Amino acid sequence: MFDIYIIDLFVIGLLLLVVTLASGWITRLPLSFSLIYLLVGILLGPYGLGLIQLRRDDVFNAELLEKVAELVVIISVFGCGLKIIRPLNLQVWGITSRLIGLLMPISIFGLAVVARLFLGMSWGEGILLGAILAPTDPVLASEVQLTDTNDTDELRFGLTSEGGLNDALAFPFVYFGIYALKDDNWQNWFKQWIIIDLFWAIAAGIFMGILVPKVIVWIDQNIQKRRSADKLMEDFVGISIVLLTYSLTEFVNGYGFLAVFVAGLVVQRSYRNPEKPLAQLEFIEQLEKLLEVGTILLLGSILLFQPMVDYAGQSLLVIILLFLFIRPLGGWISTMSKHPFSSHRRNLHPGTRWLFGWFGIRGVGSLYYLAYAFGNGLKGEAAEQIAWITYTTIVVSVIVHGVSATPLMRWYEAHIVKQKKSIPASTIDEFE
Repeated sequence: MFDIYIIDLFVIGLLLLVVTLASGWITRLPLSFSLIYLLVGILLGPYGLGLIQLRRDDVFNAELLEKVAELVVIISVFGCGLKIIRPLNLQVWGITSRLIGLLMPISIFGLAVVARLFLGMSWGEGILLGAILAPTDPVLASEVQLTDTNDTDELRFGLTSEGGLNDALAFPFVYFGIYALKDDNWQNWFKQWIIIDLFWAIAAGIFMGILVPKVIVWIDQNIQKRRSADKLMEDFVGISIVLLTYSLTEFVNGYGFLAVFVAGLVVQRSYRNPEKPLAQLEFIEQLEKLLEVGTILLLGSILLFQPMVDYAGQSLLVIILLFLFIRPLGGWISTMSKHPFSSHRRNLHPGTRWLFGWFGIRGVGSLYYLAYAFGNGLKGEAAEQIAWITYTTIVVSVIVHGVSATPLMRWYEAHIVKQKKSIPASTIDEFE
């Protein structure tokens, strides 16, 4: 009789080999790696071989899911920061501020209204559901993000920066929903929420995201002058920045996700040798893809047919309204009168604006927030309802966004990007 752990290692090794060797074909198809991982996870779960079991005797190991998802997110948001080399000013980051400051609250409030009016949830439960599902995913959305540090595309930049930031900035609303679940008298905790969870945690996250990597890079560069680090070990500096920034920020009750994203931006600009952050980015991306495999396998393994059927009607309502109305309309509103970085006279192409609305991919960040809520007061019928709506939404997002990403981005490159490139610089401001 073989040990289940050994069988798990065999299956994961085989999966990695197959998707790696077939990656040249997979990237050409309307098919995502995440969808493959999800199907294999289902195969390894209770309806298949039963090799991965986060549920034993009806006890769900939410803590393991939380820790795995947490690690994946901090690695991913650091990678998002490393990819971005645009100047740090409001004009350049205008699209990001709109997606975070307008689109995310619209999504959260829209979902909360749906939950309150149609799903029988309280406002606290609705806001918590909205906060869990509002963040777009930096892990599963690699195909629509910046391809490298030289990529200046407005759509890819907006989706990359949004994915890096809203996994952190949804946290205040998660706390809001958790507080409301525990005490429906907002006067008892609202002031604390404003001071601690909104202002302090965000400010601490930004401050630590600047301070910690600056110190580490300074130490690294000064030690390297005296004796160079082993080439095989050098990329571990990036991992140390991620872990130290995250942990030290959490020590002071700041948002670690936010700090790690800011750290990526700081590291990209702090090294004298520009090749150093590029090497770290390459290593981080490889690690992120490996962790993505594990997380999506876990998601597939925890799916149960009967609960998904029981909440199918509610899940379908949320998915249709979120994917086809709330996110697209919120994206359209958020990008009204928005000028691309390359021009101050024309507006974003309508196709670009709709793509901002469509590519609201849900994934690992939502899994993390759900597991976090489980450990902080979400329980009973509300927990089951929110959980299965969340799982189903992520599964559908992996499928529909994964299948549509390749053809839509090809259409975008062919009809919007190339169209703009073909117009002479002297007339580009007159376009559209």
